[in-house]
Amino acid sequence: MLYRSRLAVLAALIGACVACDSRHSSRGFHLPGGDVDRGKAAFAALGCHSCHEVPGAGLPAPSVKPAVPVSFGGEVDQKLSDAYLVTAMLDPTYQLGPYPRDQVTSGGKSRMPCYAGKMDTQQMIDIVAFLQSRYVVRRWSPQYVYF
Repeated sequence: MLYRSRLAVLAALIGACVACDSRHSSRGFHLPGGDVDRGKAAFAALGCHSCHEVPGAGLPAPSVKPAVPVSFGGEVDQKLSDAYLVTAMLDPTYQLGPYPRDQVTSGGKSRMPCYAGKMDTQQMIDIVAFLQSRYVVRRWSPQYVYF
């Protein structure tokens, strides 16, 4: 019951932020702008760095065994949406990434614990801002085929 009430409060807070200016996903979900430095601090304080690598962020190396292949940041064709990152934190088993199942699951569920109720809304927003800041979208260049 407490879990449901916390989830309802979190949903209400996210809904209240709809009018704020921020990053947008194709499905209309968005978060207000977070603070990258606070996000990095929250990422470390919640122990996320013990499983996940964020290259170039200056965090300690992951220490969990067996290692988790989920790394954040780098060059990508398209950034992950804020909605995807929030869902991954609140319900990690919902949509597992394209990783070997035996490395990211245990007993059919994500090895990552659910963080609903373990972080406040501002921490979640700041962590998403921190993770989004670590991605660089590749510049698209057309490929021409000459005959």
